[in-house]
Amino acid sequence: MLIDFFFTLKDAKIPVSIKEFLILLEAMQKNVISPSLDDFYFLSRTTLVKDEAHYDKFDKAFGLYFRGIDAIFDKHPEIPLEWLQKRMERELTPEQKAAIEKFGYDKLMDRLKELLQEQKERHEGGNKWIGTGGTSPFGNGGQNPEGIRIGGEGGNRSAVKVWEARAYRDYDDERELGTRNIKVALRRLRKFAREGLEEELALDDTIRATASNAGYLDIKMQPERKNNIKVLMLLDVGGTMDDHIARTEELFSAAKTEFKNMEFFYFHNCVYDYLWKNNRRRHAERFPAWDILRKYPPDTKLIFVGDATMSPYEILQPGGSVEYNNEEAGAVWLQRFTTTFPKFIWLNPEPEGLWQYRQSISVIRQIVNNRMFPVTIDGLERGMRLLSK
Repeated sequence: MLIDFFFTLKDAKIPVSIKEFLILLEAMQKNVISPSLDDFYFLSRTTLVKDEAHYDKFDKAFGLYFRGIDAIFDKHPEIPLEWLQKRMERELTPEQKAAIEKFGYDKLMDRLKELLQEQKERHEGGNKWIGTGGTSPFGNGGQNPEGIRIGGEGGNRSAVKVWEARAYRDYDDERELGTRNIKVALRRLRKFAREGLEEELALDDTIRATASNAGYLDIKMQPERKNNIKVLMLLDVGGTMDDHIARTEELFSAAKTEFKNMEFFYFHNCVYDYLWKNNRRRHAERFPAWDILRKYPPDTKLIFVGDATMSPYEILQPGGSVEYNNEEAGAVWLQRFTTTFPKFIWLNPEPEGLWQYRQSISVIRQIVNNRMFPVTIDGLERGMRLLSK
């Protein structure tokens, strides 16, 4: 019964081998786990997956193959807890939303400290305490134009701070593109220029000419041509960018194919004093932004990728990051990056028709001198033309 499971993993482009599959079968025969789907998940992942970079693919393939197996034994399924919690969510009229008080960043943080000392129990649907489903600026699942989300999921995308342990996943650079047009659009940036020697040995032409010359050596030369483009891509990850994972992965995969001299780093919402390359180790392996600014030459093409959807405090306010207290505002770091690398653009996967409704997008566009383009074929072509000037 596990042969089809093995081929499901292969179809998901996970590099599993027959030897590893036999080890899994041997472990099953020796009853190293209890007859539990959860235990089998961990055993199969341990024996079949050699690189943690493939964990996301494995989870998807595992869910696809075993989907519904537990459910068929459940004759009396319970109503999902999320459905019950939704009853507390309120649809407010525009007048009600306008009446909700905006504290401002400093007052918001001071008020939260007071509530943490006063509140002793859980609350739902209110306008004062830390809770869910209300109009209070503290909690989650409610309606407030400026709040601090504590646990739960966001809805209005306007939280000033987010207090929870958040796990992001790396963008998959092996994802198959849904269209070749993205590659074609990015290819407009590729320039080839002579570097080093003016000529180099044309090996194929030399062999062909020598063979045609009855074995007498006939050396052919050709101009040396190399891809002279250097690209630095900074990608927003997590939060509202989860809505754009598929499109961003297509763009990321295409960029890694087209630009051989490309380096990338991740950030969340806005660039600050450090970035990272692996989301599983983003707290342990950080790259200071100053080091990145000094490492790459000024002719590097800088490409930001992000939906620019956040609280304006995250861009303009020191300490405005939703995850930690940054000493300098995100706008300061954006200015440093765009000054260091004058050839830059911002690619936004959010539909361009929605940009006018996001205050933070307007702020970012002003900082990057309106060099923001949508992640569409037309947007990519316009962006590449600007970078190639």
